[in-house]
Amino acid sequence: RVEPGAMIARISGPARGVLSAERVALNFLMHLSGIATYTARFADAIAHTKARVTCTRKTIPGLRAVEKYAVRCGGGSSHRYGLDDAILIKDNHIAVAGGITEALKAAKAFAGHLTKIEIEVDTLAQFEMVLSEGADVCLLDNMGPDMLRQAVAMNKGRITLEASGNVSLDTIRAIAETGVDFISTSKITMAAPTLDIGLDIAIS
Repeated sequence: RVEPGAMIARISGPARGVLSAERVALNFLMHLSGIATYTARFADAIAHTKARVTCTRKTIPGLRAVEKYAVRCGGGSSHRYGLDDAILIKDNHIAVAGGITEALKAAKAFAGHLTKIEIEVDTLAQFEMVLSEGADVCLLDNMGPDMLRQAVAMNKGRITLEASGNVSLDTIRAIAETGVDFISTSKITMAAPTLDIGLDIAIS
């Protein structure tokens, strides 16, 4: 971590090259440092719990790898990099499959033994079905702290629990204290403010 006003790098080279690359380099550095700094604020807020804050696939096209690297620099972790990392069954998939049971059966029939399956629910009744059918991870979508605590109690440590929805610096502490394992949010990549970083040339 660096303090405001600190020098973070020193470069040397031909003036033409430095000036040509200045804006692009600063844009990247300001954007990615902003993500790392914003992520650190979320991670610090829940450092007293077991929960980890994680980013999502919501990233700027072409910048996913470096944005997720910035999240890790800030103390966060990464959800999937792409659709082939794991199977995530969302509400639309459940609707198309005909229900939670059908969606999980189809996923298990398709997945290899090393592929994890995560499924999204937004009610405790749905979560109970997931526990009955079996999954590796359950995404608890837009549940308040009280409902999350109930889900954690029902789970009894059987599967990994991820909370998502309505995550902010004001709410993440309460979410983490429910006992969930991960808290995913797109805000740390999509809403992070850029840092004010400049380049000053010294002629020697």
